[in-house]
Order: sequence, then C-alpha cells, then structure tokens
Amino acid sequence: MLITVSGVAVLGVAPAGHSGQPAANSPDRLSQLVAEMALEEKLSFVQGRWDDPQQQEVGASGYIPGVARLGIPPLRMSDGPAGTRAAPSSTAMPAPVALASSFDDRLAREYGRVLGRDGRARGMDVVLAPMVNTIRVPYAGRNFEAYSEDPLVSSRLVSQEVRGIQDEGLIATTKHFAANNQETDRQTINANVGEQALHEVELSGFEAAVKAGTGSLMCSYNKVNGAHACSNDTLLTSILREQWGFGGWVMSDWGGTRATTDILRGLDQDMPGPPIGPDYFGAPLKAAIQDGSIPVTALDRSVTRILGTMQRFGLLRCASPQGPVPGCSLPARPRFDATASNAVAQRVAEDGAVLLRNKGDALPLSRRAARDIAVIGTPAVAPVIGGGGSSSVIPTTVPVPREEIVKRAGNGSRVSYRPGVDTSGTVIPGSALSGGAIDHTEDNALTTKTYDQTRTLTAPEDGDYLISIRSTVSNRSLTVDGREVAEANSYRTDTLTGTSARVHLKAGKHEIGVKVKGYGTDPKMQVQLTWTPPQAARADLAAAVSAARKAETAVVFAYNEQTEGADRTTLALPHDQDALVSAVAKANRNTIVVLNTGGPVTMPWLSSVRSVLQMHYPGQMGGTATARLLFGDAAPGGRLTQTFPLDDAHTIVSGMPRRFPGVDGQEEYSEGVLVGHRWYDQQKMKTLFPFGYGLSYTTFSYSGLKVTPRPGGLSVSFTIKNTGERAGQEVPQIYLGPSSEVRNAQQPPRKLVGYEKVRLGPDESRRVTVAVAKRQLQYWDSATNGWVTGTGSRDVWVGSSSRDLPLHRDVTVREVRGAREGR
Repeated sequence: MLITVSGVAVLGVAPAGHSGQPAANSPDRLSQLVAEMALEEKLSFVQGRWDDPQQQEVGASGYIPGVARLGIPPLRMSDGPAGTRAAPSSTAMPAPVALASSFDDRLAREYGRVLGRDGRARGMDVVLAPMVNTIRVPYAGRNFEAYSEDPLVSSRLVSQEVRGIQDEGLIATTKHFAANNQETDRQTINANVGEQALHEVELSGFEAAVKAGTGSLMCSYNKVNGAHACSNDTLLTSILREQWGFGGWVMSDWGGTRATTDILRGLDQDMPGPPIGPDYFGAPLKAAIQDGSIPVTALDRSVTRILGTMQRFGLLRCASPQGPVPGCSLPARPRFDATASNAVAQRVAEDGAVLLRNKGDALPLSRRAARDIAVIGTPAVAPVIGGGGSSSVIPTTVPVPREEIVKRAGNGSRVSYRPGVDTSGTVIPGSALSGGAIDHTEDNALTTKTYDQTRTLTAPEDGDYLISIRSTVSNRSLTVDGREVAEANSYRTDTLTGTSARVHLKAGKHEIGVKVKGYGTDPKMQVQLTWTPPQAARADLAAAVSAARKAETAVVFAYNEQTEGADRTTLALPHDQDALVSAVAKANRNTIVVLNTGGPVTMPWLSSVRSVLQMHYPGQMGGTATARLLFGDAAPGGRLTQTFPLDDAHTIVSGMPRRFPGVDGQEEYSEGVLVGHRWYDQQKMKTLFPFGYGLSYTTFSYSGLKVTPRPGGLSVSFTIKNTGERAGQEVPQIYLGPSSEVRNAQQPPRKLVGYEKVRLGPDESRRVTVAVAKRQLQYWDSATNGWVTGTGSRDVWVGSSSRDLPLHRDVTVREVRGAREGR
C-alpha cells in the first residue's frame, strides 16, 4: 500500500506474517534496529565512502553499505544538481539558473521529477541536489548551479524541485548550508553575515526546502560567523533543528568535516571518508565513544536520523531487528525514460531562455533571413551543455545546434559554419613541443590516476595563443612559465572536453605544465594538449567575417567556462569572443548572438547586433531548443533571475575586496539584505539588464491594479493583456517598498514579494490575482529573535522587471495576530 509521510508518497508497511516487529514506520522500530547494531555497523552509517567497491560501474558519488543481516540496504548517492550524475549516462538537464529563469513553479517540480526518476532508474537512492545558495556576486564559479540573487525566487523553486525529486522516491539533499557563495578560498573563508541578512537572504531557501520535506541537507566548507558550517551549532542545531524542526540528516560536503566532535554540533554524516578524505567519524569516533569523551547516544541519534529518512522512502520495508523480512522486496525501480526526460529538458531550455535584445523583431527568423545563415562559434558544433565540476553529467544524447539549424532551415537553404575562435584547436605537434605531441590514452585509469608532464613549447611568433587541455577525466591544471593559467574540475565526462587559456607569448621557448587527475571510478584517461596559434586565429577570424558578409543572417554562438573550484576574474567573454562578435556584426547588420553562459557577461558589441538570446547552459537538449527558438517554433519564456551589471566597475563588489573575495580570510556581507537588484536600486546604478528582465516575441500591457490587505498578507490583482500577434509568456512581478514605521532594521527600496507565470494568446487578457504571503511583509528582528511585520504605509509596484513597473499603489499594512504566516 502507499502512505504519505510529510507530503512524500512512500511504500508502506512490511508484509504481514513477520510477527513481533513494530509497525514499519514507527519510532520504536528505528530504536530497535539501532539497538541491534554493533558499534562498527553504526559507524558505517556516519562515515561514508566514495563508491561501492563492488559496483563502481554504477558511478555513485557516495555510498553507505547498510546492514545486510538486518535487511537494511545500501544507500547510494549521486551528484547533482543539473541531473543525476550516474553511470553509464543520465539526462543532462539545463543548469538550475536556466530553470529558475522560467519563473515556473510547476516546471521546477517536473525538473525535480526527472532527477528523481533518472536517479532511481540508475540505482541511486540520494541525489546531492538542489543547490540553493544565493547568487550574491556575479563572479562566483557555481552561480549556474544556483537559482537566483533573490531569496523569494530561490525559495519557491527549491521547494518545488525538492517535492519533484522526492515524488519519485529519491532522497533530496539540499546544499550547501550556508553562505557558500564563492569558490575562492571556499575551504577556509569566513563569511561574516549579519543576523538579519542571514535569516532573510542566506537561509531563506534552506528553510523552504525543509518545509518541503527535504530528506537531507549538506553543510558547506566555509565558516559562517567564525565557525565552520559543519561544526556550527547555531546553524545545525539552533536554527535547523530547533527553529525549523528539521527531521532528516545532515551530511558534510566532501571533505567538509573538521573534527570528530562535529557529531555533537549537529553533523550526522562525514563524507566521503578515507581514502578520499580525512577520517573523523571512523576510528577516531570509535575511540572517543570507547573512552567516553563522546557518548554513544550522539552516534545513535545520527544513525536514527539517517534510518528515519530511509524509512520515509520505503527503504526499510524489508528490515527488522530479527533480520530481513522473509519474502520482502524493496520498492521497484522505474525504467530509464529518455523520451520523457528529454521532453522536460527541452521545455526547460525553451521556457528558461531569455531574449535580451530583439531590434526590429529580427527573431524569430523568417523569409530569406531563415534560409541563408552563417553559423559562427565552436558551441554550434561542440555544444556547451553545462558547467564544470560535480554537476557535470554524462548525457544520453546531444543534438548539435548547427545540425538542428540546418534541419530547420530546410531544403534549398544555405547554412555555412566557421569557428571564428577555435577553442578546440589542434594537437600541438612534436615539432613545437619537446618530448613529442601530447595525445595520451590509457584504457584503464583505475590504477594510474594522474598524468603530469612538463614540456618545452617553442612559439613560432609573438602573439596570443589559445592553449587547451582536453581530457575525459577530472581535475585539470595548465601552467605556462610556472604560472597557472587555467584550472577546472570537470569530473568524468567520457568525452573530450577542454579547459583553455589565452596567453601572450614571445617567440621562443616556454615551459608548459600539464596535470590531469582522475578518480578511481574513471574507466579511461585521455589527454590532449592543443593550441590555436596566432596565424590560425587570424585565419579563423577572417573566414568567419567572410562567411558572415556573404550570408543574410549571422548567428554567433558565444560562451564562457564556469566551474566548481574557480571563480571568474572578469565578466568579459573569454578567448577574444567579444572581438569576434564585433567583427561579425560589422560585416553583417543582421547578427544574432546566442549566449551559452552560466551568468552575466559584458556586451561591448550590444548596440551593433540585432538580437541576443541568453540560453544559459541549456543541457543536452539545448541544440534542439535553440533552433526552435531561433525559428519561432517556440517562444523564449525566461526572465533574468540575476542582474547583468554594466561592466566590471559597476557590480555589488566593485572596489570592495572585503565583500569579495575577502581579505585575510574574512569576507564581509556588508550589503546586508541589499542583495542583487535591491543593491542596484538602492545605489541607483545603471545596469546592462535588470533583474526580472526579458523580452518576448509579443508585447504585453498592464492595468487595473488593486491591492487588498488580508489576514495572511496581501491580495494583489491586475489585468495583463497580450497586445501582440503571437502567443507568449509574461512574468508579472510584484515589488513592495519599505515600511514607514520600521526604524531598527535595514529595508530595501523595493523587494520582490510575488510573481506569476502567465501564458496568453494574441489579444488575450486575463485578470491575475497574486497572494503575497505574510512572511514577505516581515523582517527579521535580531532583538526579539523572530519575524516582525513591517506595518504602516507601504508602496506596491507591479511590472515586467525590477526597473519596469508601470502600476503603483500604496497600502497600509497592520499586524494581524494569529494569521497564517506562509511564504
């Protein structure tokens, strides 16, 4: 039978006939299981492993062996959050920032269901997703894995994705708790966050995930207000357990445990343990329990939390204190449904795509513009489907954008291709590299995990060289003359992917260092060292310009390389792609730019191009989605969930190293609650594109705003009309001004408090009503350690972005005791 526990459907009680055991979901049963375990068996739950040594082909990122004699199964964990990273392949979903750009709660639940179904089908029990950290600074390497700079957007999306994952029986692990918003010094940096900002911004998404029933949380590497997150009693006990009532378990980020005593401060599971990480919850914890310095009850509590979550998901239906239940089987795993998963992946890519510019309605392509196209840029033939790091997924299929464009343009059309900037390059020949060309393959990298070479490169001329390490495995580092110029952590991909750097070399000899490190689960190691020398780069640019000049339309694909483990140093596109776009736009006035980036980039060429389509990292179906959007078979439905700064001199951290990346190990969240668009509004600073911005292939109008106070918040209603000739999607956004009566707390000039995804046909209008929850009217009061309603006169705005708000009313907010809080 099926029962529902905390909103999650799980398989119910064990079959009748195994007498004497408690009901399958009773606390007594858990305590009896724990009581039956030997000390070593208990420790095996809190000290994780990297992978099941007997089933490495499954490709788990974490593993708990279970207790076979009691019928407790193993627990296998998969990386996320852009899909479940399991062998042999899985659906590479669009990056979470693309999902968030859809502003669609229902789509977030479908996204989660793909992760849940794929993970279960691939033998997993836990996915290390979603990631709900704040996009605080535009340079952070993992911003593409997060949702938004705005806490409301993050909270709404994470709650639905958690529910979707767990609808399918996979346990969600919401990460990284907390204030883990940069890669620079991520193991040691101390995030100094005020209490108000901590609760209103940094913790908001995690609280929403807990309310949605997330099975586990992952604590982060960094310190928060002086204590490492995985050793932080305030975070893990006072807030998570006592204030929020979290009943699942807390695992460390991989290698994030700091001491054996962390188990006393709220950490339940040390991942991944030896030999990958230090040993804290294995032999040292055993010794501490035996000498009495740590009570065994602390260990029992953590084991019970893990088992309790497994029980919620039906994973203990065959377990009992007397041994495995006779004739019992665990919940059946679904088949891998590539068709269903691809459909969701494609829809997310389309609905999350943001049209940033469309001068003269250049998109969608039609008539001659749709049949005579020069496609330029390596992402058109080597798709950029995701960022680097633990979120990398081996895709099940990857439609190529150029091929999809050719297919859609149809017979009789002309579609040419030029790389413009060849970021793949060619293998550096032995004539230019001491020791011969680096084009190395090992069929079995399970024993030899590191390829480390230092060679001498002879540069034939002065100029800029694009040098790349292309590899199938893991960590990569490229040094030139002793200086690291490129680094990435792409994990296993099974296909060659590149990590590149553009370096200026004088003619002559230079020292080149190549280091690639794999893991024990990598089946093979392939390494190439490639280059695009200046002469080849000049020829590539000239060929692209020539192709653009001859075509009716030029479509330029540009990208960046965001990754776990490294923050960006500039908002500019890498590899001289700005020069490429400018040159093509000069040659062809009908130039369309498709961006595959994980976040904002500067656009010095913006006024020279007709259209800009931000596809983010669009996942494995991105090629199909891009072609459909270019030709109008689908309409871009996304809006920006992060501000695009004007340039590097106009960001929330410009000239403020204490905010980012920190000074002497200390990072100051001095902006307080003024994160993202709130800060830009407070500073009255011009942006390239504001938060919430996005165009459509049609137009919309707003009218008839009505704002009504309710016991549980506000009711905001208005009319929106599609004033164009095509169907389209709009995201009306509601912003709230500061309270006239609050004096003791920071308030943003405008705060997003609600939004709705609306789909309208041509000339269709609709009356939209949005309920603004009471929590959105409140602020965190450090003096009372609680939420307080900002009463008095407040402004309400409605519009299509944080900077386009045509409707305005003021409202008087009063405190209503006993009203449901909501979000």
